[in-house]
Amino acid sequence: MISFKNVLRKKKLSYGKYPIYLRISKDRKSLFFRTPYTADTKEWDSKKGIFNQNTANYLNKNRVLLKLIDHATSVVTELQQNKRSYTLTDIERAIRIESNPAYQNIYKFWDELIEEMIKAGRTGNAQVNRDTYNSVKKYSKKKVLNFNDITPTFLDKYEVYLRSRNGTDGGISVRMRTLRALFNFAIKRSLIKPDNYPFKSYQISKLKGRGAKRALTYDDVVKIVNKDLGEHPELVDARNYFVFSFYTRGMNYADMMKLEWKDVIDGQIYYTRSKTKANFRIKILPPVQQILNYYKEHQSGSKYIFPILLKDKMSPTQIENRKKKTLTRYNQKLKEIAKLCKIEKNVSSYVARHSYANSLKQKGISTDIISESMGHQNLAITQAYLKELDNSLVDEAMEVLL
Repeated sequence: MISFKNVLRKKKLSYGKYPIYLRISKDRKSLFFRTPYTADTKEWDSKKGIFNQNTANYLNKNRVLLKLIDHATSVVTELQQNKRSYTLTDIERAIRIESNPAYQNIYKFWDELIEEMIKAGRTGNAQVNRDTYNSVKKYSKKKVLNFNDITPTFLDKYEVYLRSRNGTDGGISVRMRTLRALFNFAIKRSLIKPDNYPFKSYQISKLKGRGAKRALTYDDVVKIVNKDLGEHPELVDARNYFVFSFYTRGMNYADMMKLEWKDVIDGQIYYTRSKTKANFRIKILPPVQQILNYYKEHQSGSKYIFPILLKDKMSPTQIENRKKKTLTRYNQKLKEIAKLCKIEKNVSSYVARHSYANSLKQKGISTDIISESMGHQNLAITQAYLKELDNSLVDEAMEVLL
């Protein structure tokens, strides 16, 4: 049983009157919400919970009080329709959200969410959200942007804005998926209603690109592995990182960077992939062992295998900043290596992962084994992944027509 009533609180204010509150009672417990009004005992009908005729403009004041009860009743009715059971806390959250514009401010909620990500060590996600936050704010030119301002039309125009600044399908997709995740968080925390969700109409799936995935053939990878870098010692680390990634099932740079010597046990490498939280146990192949031996010989005393994180105790933000700085330099050096190897394709850190999958495909390894080795959640992901990679097998098959 739930009841609503406007009541005069007992604590007198400094100017002699009492504040009027809306009381919501359920299961012998009550919530109180302050109304705009105050009264003394002579002006108030405590049984009916309204102003009496001794009060100036009492009819209009009573209309406002009744509207407050009507609003609270509609909020509770919606909770009853959407949830089998609800508490006073649910009612309080719903009423405060609808009556307090601060909860509707996207920027305020986004700041809190980014701070939570940083505290949880999800600095990569935090950076993506901060970049999108800044982009949306620059586009909207509003100091306050409410959730209901983000409509399908807003998203269409924002997409046009990003394209006018040379945005690609892949880059725009990242921005839109970040915004969509923000809405999903807000709905999950009951900050907004699902009715305000703009991504039912605006379809992110139309943004096909991250562009075609680039991969090297196995022969190209061998060129990099065997390239004599005697005259280019500054490229040795970059080559080592690329080869290590290739022979550890495409381990990404962020995970390589945080790999510790304690993760190497009895000819195996154990680690948890940052992106998916999947656990991996990888057999150490000879090229990987050679790289481990190299860094064992040249180690600086750090707990980390690779000389990327130079201190043992770094904050998540420091680690993310270090990754960003060193990854840029790493990719630059990979391009120099590709040039020395006369490889015309664009080579970057993630190409090692693509090349690993493509090489297995070239060697005739089944898709389900490739999927398991890469830690994909299902076979469909791997099939889509391989579909975008090197088409050399298809090209060779077509030659039977000649």
